[in-house]
Amino acid sequence: MKKILIIGDILAEIMADSIGDGFLQPQPLTGPFPSGASAIYADQAARLGQPVAIISSVGDDDFGRLNLNRLAEDGVDISGVFVDPDRPTGSAFVRYREDGSRDFVYNIRHSACGYLHVNPAVRALIHSADHLHVTGPSLASPEFAALNLEAAETLRRRGGTISFDPNLRKEILPTEGLGDALSRMLVMTDLYLPSDDELTLLTDADETVGAVAELLQRGVRAVVHKRGAEGAAYFDAGRQFAQRAFPADEIDPTGAGDCFGAAFTSLWLRRMEPARALRLAAACGALAVAKRGPMEGASDLPTLEALVRSQAA
Repeated sequence: MKKILIIGDILAEIMADSIGDGFLQPQPLTGPFPSGASAIYADQAARLGQPVAIISSVGDDDFGRLNLNRLAEDGVDISGVFVDPDRPTGSAFVRYREDGSRDFVYNIRHSACGYLHVNPAVRALIHSADHLHVTGPSLASPEFAALNLEAAETLRRRGGTISFDPNLRKEILPTEGLGDALSRMLVMTDLYLPSDDELTLLTDADETVGAVAELLQRGVRAVVHKRGAEGAAYFDAGRQFAQRAFPADEIDPTGAGDCFGAAFTSLWLRRMEPARALRLAAACGALAVAKRGPMEGASDLPTLEALVRSQAA
């Protein structure tokens, strides 16, 4: 099977136990949970049996060990993760509001995963990978953007493929140089995985039909539009179809989009028929929101297939 590489964040996540606005008063918290968009994606891909490696950094602390233990146990290649003796593992504190939106307090830029350590192990992973998955937050740092772009160009020269999920959190939108990095990555993208309004973000069109047509004309081979509770839609040069969301008792939506993306990309790399891959990815997203903690709902393929069968019955 083709090996996926992802370059990005590994975090410890701590969640407020109560619903409300922010962290302006003492309150009960639960965690830490292993987290980070890149780490969640890698873990879910590995749970599906897909070879996957992550390039990142963690601190020499319990939060770092928590993440590395979880990733390694689930089958992720962590040879490209640097253990930084001088900086702590990144963290994210999250609290949900009444309307389902979230408040975050991040420590990323000044944490271990805010710094790159490009060593021989990292170079070896770039040159051995078949597919690169990129997320928008990993392009918000000039150093991470440069390595992701270099890796994309290296893989493309070897006939490898690129998937790209903008995943643009409001905290990173003002980052200088982000727009240019997003545009450069899109030019090399084979599989594009935007959520909601991100579909039109990097196009001149302001509606679905025009945006998809423009993306395909630019060279994107397939677009998977994630629509949350409304499901998802698939587009390529000859097909388009929608997939409803599976019923789910939502407990924690953090990481569901990353799990969905990891599932679809892994199955797409296996050349699975897109409609079936989209159904299984939708099942993956539904299972991901049903447990507290961003990686705790990650599923293996038999579990996804069982959910799909139960909904078809």
